[in-house]
Amino acid sequence: MIAIVDYRAGNLASVKKAFEHLGGGCVVTSDATRVRSASKVVLPGVGHFSATCTLDELGLKPAIVEAIIAGKPFLGICVGMQWMFAGSSESPQVKGLGLFGGECSRFSTAVKSPHVGWNTLVRRGKSRLLSGLDDHSFAYFTHSYRAPIGEECASTTSYDGDFASTIERDNLFGVQFHPEKSGDAGLRILRNFVELPC
Repeated sequence: MIAIVDYRAGNLASVKKAFEHLGGGCVVTSDATRVRSASKVVLPGVGHFSATCTLDELGLKPAIVEAIIAGKPFLGICVGMQWMFAGSSESPQVKGLGLFGGECSRFSTAVKSPHVGWNTLVRRGKSRLLSGLDDHSFAYFTHSYRAPIGEECASTTSYDGDFASTIERDNLFGVQFHPEKSGDAGLRILRNFVELPC
């Protein structure tokens, strides 16, 4: 069972619908016990980085950390991916999980922000999450902050320079775009997550 974490900041209905379309058993929950018992965990997110504070308020952060330490596949979507880094300049007082180094930063004033619409994913080496996708596949983005490019970067996207659009290391996965809104390519990514061994 996949736990889709409800912390009042996610595009939950469409994410749930996409997983159900793929035959992946899932539940939307704000119950830490259900997160702990899940085989995989998904953290969607839209809006302000400070929304991740609700994970502490609801007692969900320890459950997510325990799942990650146990080796369960974890997928962060949009703000959920940014939360995997040390933090974001959008809300400097709020700490991220620090699973990956660096902070997320705002696009410069040289471009329109938020970055909204379809853009390409440029692959960087092998990726289980992006398996079966053509290089330069399109995905749908809507965000004003971007993640730095590090060793965990599985794809980059160019907008006001390159940024990490997919990250992957061991049981940790993150996408800056919205796979549930990204057509066939997005469904393939979610299917790859569903099919990961637990």
